[in-house]
Amino acid sequence: MTDHLNKPHGGELKNLLVSEEKAQQLKEESKHMPSWDLTERQICDLELLLNGGFSPLTGFMTRKEYENVCDSMRLPDGTVWPIPITLDITEELAQKLLPGDRLALRDPEGFMAAVLTIEDLWKPDKRKKAEAVYSTVNTEHPGVKYLFKESHTWYVGGRIEGIQLPEHYDFRELRLTPSELRAEFARLGWRRIVAFQTRNPMHRAHFELTLQAVRELQANLLIHPVVGMTKPGDIDHYTRVRCYQAILAHYPQHTVKLSILPLAMRMAGPREALLHAIIRKNYGCTHFIVGRDHAGPGSDSEGKPFYGPYDAQELLKEHAEEIGVEMVPFRMMVYSRKRACYIPVDEAKEDDGVLSISGTELRKRLAEGREIPEWFTFPEVAEELRRTHPPRHRQGFTVFFTGLSGAGKSTLAKALMVKLLEMGGRPVTLLDGDLVRKNLSSELGFSKEHRDLNIRRIGFVANEITKNGGIAICAPIAPYDAIRKEVRNLIEGSGGFVLVHVATPIEECERRDRKGLYAKARAGIIKEFTGISDPYEEPQDAEVVIDTTSLSPDEAAQDILLYLEREGYIGPGNQ
Repeated sequence: MTDHLNKPHGGELKNLLVSEEKAQQLKEESKHMPSWDLTERQICDLELLLNGGFSPLTGFMTRKEYENVCDSMRLPDGTVWPIPITLDITEELAQKLLPGDRLALRDPEGFMAAVLTIEDLWKPDKRKKAEAVYSTVNTEHPGVKYLFKESHTWYVGGRIEGIQLPEHYDFRELRLTPSELRAEFARLGWRRIVAFQTRNPMHRAHFELTLQAVRELQANLLIHPVVGMTKPGDIDHYTRVRCYQAILAHYPQHTVKLSILPLAMRMAGPREALLHAIIRKNYGCTHFIVGRDHAGPGSDSEGKPFYGPYDAQELLKEHAEEIGVEMVPFRMMVYSRKRACYIPVDEAKEDDGVLSISGTELRKRLAEGREIPEWFTFPEVAEELRRTHPPRHRQGFTVFFTGLSGAGKSTLAKALMVKLLEMGGRPVTLLDGDLVRKNLSSELGFSKEHRDLNIRRIGFVANEITKNGGIAICAPIAPYDAIRKEVRNLIEGSGGFVLVHVATPIEECERRDRKGLYAKARAGIIKEFTGISDPYEEPQDAEVVIDTTSLSPDEAAQDILLYLEREGYIGPGNQ
């Protein structure tokens, strides 16, 4: 049966999975191939290559494709493509490879997902890529930060032969490939399909704007949230998907479909909006809703937005006819108390009594256990959010001490731990700097790279404790601001995070120096010593600042407890 769906990008939906017989042959041959364990982002990219979501791509980009896309947002044959899809590897592996070699691509458990036949190996100019794709080299941008600080130094490109799609154990019925979703659309007789992308829960305003869009366009709706890598600190996809499922019943019957997308977002703003539209075209959609600052990471630390509010809409509008996807502008909806319904913000009158709740206000209401009004979100969605984000006094949290050696961090951390254990209600774990160095990071030195790795490990453990409702107390020196912020971003997605700067002056720290470390550092015997030969970056974002020069451990710990109580982390009877 012929369908009337939008044609895939490039004219043909790619399927890079080989036959079962060929897959078995590749598995046998892989015994003699070098291997690469894919990162989380690479697994997301590979899945969309294999299932055709990235059609017309047939593999990770070669150097020519990569440079074309960076420079002109086009593949060498002229097809529009805005973001490079590349495979980054270590220099150590790159030195062992040559064009024509085959590389087995494996998931972290060692299962082989695909074989890459190498056409190109090169060391990219990352700064040039950042300027082209992200329009900034500021590492406060999460995409730029990933590029400079997490991705490897070499790229390898070539054709992919897929063995199997990456394995998922969650929401399998919602993980529809482009061919499966197209078949479902054809079966239902859908032709005009509006795609709505989100990485956040949907509330009444989103419901109203999507409903209004499909009614105006006489189309059906695909809710197509991203469940791959999103912005650090986003609500986990398990909670979000349950929220999306809860909202479906409120749409008119036979008008909406929910499917989830294993995309690794780059937060690249306008270019990413164009990529999102192309992906939805491959899934059979004809229209794509684009909001203010679509796929943007917001603002930098000085409050300057990385992208203009309508840059994404403008770029997609410019290419809409060529790619065959119509851009639907996201109209901001607000609740009119007078009319008892949602209206576009540009239609609101002075006497409407407009109401809205920001994301920050929603998080605050959840943290404080306050009411979330029905005009803002459906009760089922509010209940799902409360399940995952209980009030602060029932959440796990981390108290993260930072300060110079001898400032009193360990003593204060132990005093706080004892007081919290005395209260009861939640398990408390102390991750002291010296003990972690001895048991978790014994092989590490004191270079910046090793210090950051040590703090990253502490952050990982603290996040697991926080995620499971416990209290983690961390007491390393943690001299560098960037890694402290990284740990904060990680943990705030799971619970509370309180940074305590033990700001005891270096003169007092030296006076207390029982081990003689400062004297040895000043004599040059100890290298890379914080405060003497290595910098300490004072935090500007500490929730609590304490100078222990004239405070006893009990008094200092009490100051922290008062802060925790004021912010709701300690409830009545610490329940």
